[in-house]
Amino acid sequence: MTIDNGDKRLAGGADGFPPGAGEATTPRRSASPIEFRLDAASGVPTYLQLVQQVEHALRLGYLKPGDQLPKVRDVVAALAINPNTVLKAYKELETKGLAAGRPGQGTFIQATLSQVALPDLTVLRKTLLTWLRSAAAAGLDDAGMVALFTSALRDFHDRRGETPAPGARDGGPSQAGTSEGVA
Repeated sequence: MTIDNGDKRLAGGADGFPPGAGEATTPRRSASPIEFRLDAASGVPTYLQLVQQVEHALRLGYLKPGDQLPKVRDVVAALAINPNTVLKAYKELETKGLAAGRPGQGTFIQATLSQVALPDLTVLRKTLLTWLRSAAAAGLDDAGMVALFTSALRDFHDRRGETPAPGARDGGPSQAGTSEGVA
């Protein structure tokens, strides 16, 4: 995911890659620092794409407690989706304890998932971009990069004797047996 020049808009599809064909974005709103994007080709339900984008923004420190999420009507108008879809996403965030609705005001972030300071994330992101350029130059497409990264992450956790956080091994289709000799 990327952030557009410090304005804290979340960019990239639900999977973190740049938006492509069949995607829509919400217009920039001054009340909310996040911009939702949908990837119709991802196979991920729309409400989960919204939830994942908020979670990613929280993990990366782009959203913080007190920030307002886009109003339901603004998301509906911009993405041409059913209001119940947005409400379902916001309800999921409330259930996870990440957001809270305020009647007549909107939905606001109430917790964070950030684990690393933003300056450290900036350095890590630059390193990762260098790796992505190298992977692309070597001929890997997006799916190949994801597979290689997921395999390396799995090996990293296995060598440390850790169980990754839920979803950390979800790199898409099952990749059992693909980590040997890959990373």
